[in-house]
Amino acid sequence: MPTPRVALATCSVLPDLDPDDAPLVEALAERGVEATAAVWDDPDVDWTSFNLVVVRSTWDYSARQDEFISWARSVPRLANDAEVIAWNTDKYYLKTMGEMGVPIVRTLWLDPDRHLTSQAIHTRLPAHGDYVIKPTVSAGARDTARYQENTAQARGEAILHARELLRSGRHVMVQPYLNQVDVAGETALIFVDGEFSHAVRKSAMLSRGHRPTQGLYQEEVMRTVEATEAELALADRALEAARTVLGGAADQMLFARVDMLPGDDGEPILLELELTEPSLFFAKSPGALDRFADALVARVSAQG
Repeated sequence: MPTPRVALATCSVLPDLDPDDAPLVEALAERGVEATAAVWDDPDVDWTSFNLVVVRSTWDYSARQDEFISWARSVPRLANDAEVIAWNTDKYYLKTMGEMGVPIVRTLWLDPDRHLTSQAIHTRLPAHGDYVIKPTVSAGARDTARYQENTAQARGEAILHARELLRSGRHVMVQPYLNQVDVAGETALIFVDGEFSHAVRKSAMLSRGHRPTQGLYQEEVMRTVEATEAELALADRALEAARTVLGGAADQMLFARVDMLPGDDGEPILLELELTEPSLFFAKSPGALDRFADALVARVSAQG
């Protein structure tokens, strides 16, 4: 019987995978599976030759979302499913989840079809407190900025930022900056095959005056934490909402990362539900890499 082959899809900036994912190659080899890092937009890769393709560090997709989704739909055996990716790569999904009762950050949604003027954008921006402007399709903190409302310069930069995004045809999110990011840090709960695996907490990524980054991602400082009952409950609600929206496409999700933060009342609120290419922070939790590798092997074995 030929050795099963798995492709770990990445981007040209990280052709050998993100350092956190790189140990997967050896872990799978120990389990009798040949794993190969493959750049998602490399025309020479034969995706049909793999028993499974796992989306990992494809972090350059945001500028070519349509192309990325078309690629995903062309791959015969993909984790996570292409329909999951199509839904999850646009953060507009958060609006849907909020309407379903999942607590999310209060968000103003700006539509490029409205052709908003600078004055119209100005009147929609928060009158008090720091806030964040970002496109609904982005990777990491790309094209995202935090603004301090009480300076005219910051206000002007915020208006220009939003206007440029809208004029390029991108939908825009405006959210209050939550101070708990600086106090408590974001918490990420990682699930493998629908089962909770581990939790990590990361530091703030945006400081006041931070301009929209043109880089692919920013360094995150992480530490392992124990998930609380409230955090686990929120994660379950978010995943159940995704299953309701996505139906059968969500039943086969290999991985999920649920990012959250304490709200003003101390209860966790959803920041993002990462189902496309999230860092899973294997190195931060003993056994996490083995759990993921075992889940991959089980998927490959189930194909017969």
